[in-house]
Amino acid sequence: MYRFFVEPSQIQDKRIVITGRDVNHIRNVLRMKIGEEIAVSNGTDNREYRCGIEEYTEKEVICTLRFIKEDGVELPSQIYLFQGIPKADKMELIVQKAIELGAYEVIPVAAKRCVVKLDDKKAAAKAARWRGIAEAAAKQSRRGVVPNVHDVLSMREAIAYAEDMDVKLIPYELAEDMEHTKHVVETVKPGQRIAVFIGPEGGFEESEVQAARDAGIEPVTLGKRILRTETAGLAVLSWLMYQLES
Repeated sequence: MYRFFVEPSQIQDKRIVITGRDVNHIRNVLRMKIGEEIAVSNGTDNREYRCGIEEYTEKEVICTLRFIKEDGVELPSQIYLFQGIPKADKMELIVQKAIELGAYEVIPVAAKRCVVKLDDKKAAAKAARWRGIAEAAAKQSRRGVVPNVHDVLSMREAIAYAEDMDVKLIPYELAEDMEHTKHVVETVKPGQRIAVFIGPEGGFEESEVQAARDAGIEPVTLGKRILRTETAGLAVLSWLMYQLES
């Protein structure tokens, strides 16, 4: 079952209109025929609208609603991944897999040890690229929403952005006590907003960790092994996903 995202205004009672680049994809790439069924989401309410293709126009695919699937696939908590920007194209992998695992938003963080330095123009271009990857991953994993990829923030701005969140974690290689980490994760409750801070290659500087501590962000350990930046966040997300859905 193919899934596509539309704006809420494009769902009009029993008529759903798909526009933009998805029109070419449905008609010319997938070569879908009149009457075939697709899944549509408006990216906001966690509903899946099952509809049949009714008509093609030059710039639209017009569909008729068949039924609404209400149960959704979203996690019962919103997880915000604050990711230190890594080298090369690792961020693309991180965004893709984080969305598959249920992240609600990915926030790229320009930490002090980031090798990649982005000016405003490059940061905007990268963020646009990452948002496209997030949308594709949301379609592939049948998410009910399209998770946002935020504009790049400094560590100070990222800490401020997480201020009102309920659970705030920063995996840190000098943290100890795995039982404490286990306790923190196992006490996460549905409905909470969860911030996870992951450093770039080389991790966060001690001053950044201290600033996070001062803001109530709790250092935790992920075990005895040092995980790569592209592994650490996904490990935490997997743990949280299991906890919230089990």
